[in-house]
Amino acid sequence: MLGRDVMLAAGNAGHDVVGFGRAELDVTNAAAVDKKIDLERPDMVINCAAWTQVDGAEQAEQEAFACNGTGAGNVAAAAAAVGAGVVYVSTDYVFDGAKGAPYAESDQPAPLSAYGRTKLAGEEATAAANKRHYVVRSAGLFGIGGGNFVATMLRLAEGQSEVTVVRDQIGSPTYTWHLAYGIVRLIEGIEYGIHHMAAAGQCSWYEFAREIFEQAKVDCHVLSITSEEYAAPAPRPAFSALTSQREHAIRLPSWQDGLAGYLAQREAERSPG
Repeated sequence: MLGRDVMLAAGNAGHDVVGFGRAELDVTNAAAVDKKIDLERPDMVINCAAWTQVDGAEQAEQEAFACNGTGAGNVAAAAAAVGAGVVYVSTDYVFDGAKGAPYAESDQPAPLSAYGRTKLAGEEATAAANKRHYVVRSAGLFGIGGGNFVATMLRLAEGQSEVTVVRDQIGSPTYTWHLAYGIVRLIEGIEYGIHHMAAAGQCSWYEFAREIFEQAKVDCHVLSITSEEYAAPAPRPAFSALTSQREHAIRLPSWQDGLAGYLAQREAERSPG
């Protein structure tokens, strides 16, 4: 989902882009990663590979760690070996949500879930393996080309008149197209380190669902529930909105604007001609 948009955004910005899906390059295979990157010899490697099943990672932390942690280190080390920089895309779920205000780059991570732990491990492995690294923390990604919350809500609304969504988890859901352009802008500079890059503003998943149906003009009633009542396998932070304290921070449009862009893109891809 993000990889597709990064390739388009980088190409549009005039970069020569080569992309590999999982079938072509498994980041958990260090030898394969070394070989492929040595063959291509890029200036910059953007690692969009991830185990993203938050609940699934609770029962499969080793597998999630292999991709999000060890795999990230493999990519960063292979990039360093050819003198390339690396981007690792991380998550707001490295935080525990106890701050009660948007998290900045200097805030101390304290992940609650296996997924969050494996993503934090990936941040650390990337930084350790490559001095020219960018760690980009984002949140609640949605876009064309992958499963996401918006697509799920719209699919559920086709078959039922109401949905139930948690109201006590607040974040900054981010359109992958906006994030992709932010990443491409970032790599054109040399401000290495951790960057928070998520949609402006914040909302609960309940508020997000209501906005989805309003913008999409879909008649579906949204009921709210607490995280405790919902009882998902993986614990989530109650408040994980992101902000940036960097002087030259790359600011993304609002989550509402991201949603409007996604819905328009989704409609355009469905329309013939």
